[in-house]
Amino acid sequence: MKTTKQLLGARIKELRKVRMLSQEQLAELIGVEPRHMSRIEVGQSYPSLDRLEKIAQTLNVPLKDFFDFLHLKEAEDRLDDIREMSKSLSEEHQKIVFRFLRVLMEL
Repeated sequence: MKTTKQLLGARIKELRKVRMLSQEQLAELIGVEPRHMSRIEVGQSYPSLDRLEKIAQTLNVPLKDFFDFLHLKEAEDRLDDIREMSKSLSEEHQKIVFRFLRVLMEL
């Protein structure tokens, strides 16, 4: 399960991509090194409140939008459920499920 720090970083990344900005572009616009922006987006570092406000202004979103990551958490929970369910399947059934998922990915 992802931590709050990871969910926050994923949400920042998601909003950055909606604005069609690269990580490097956002880093430059808010005055940080690209490496620091990367650490924020992968959840290795929390941005300061000042930095978070600067990111919000740059992405033209309200600050509260950074914490709207329930959909990210739900997706992670679903993946955890799938992993747990697959453990109880025989190897043959796991292979069938895997092939089924591959077909779904091709649709």
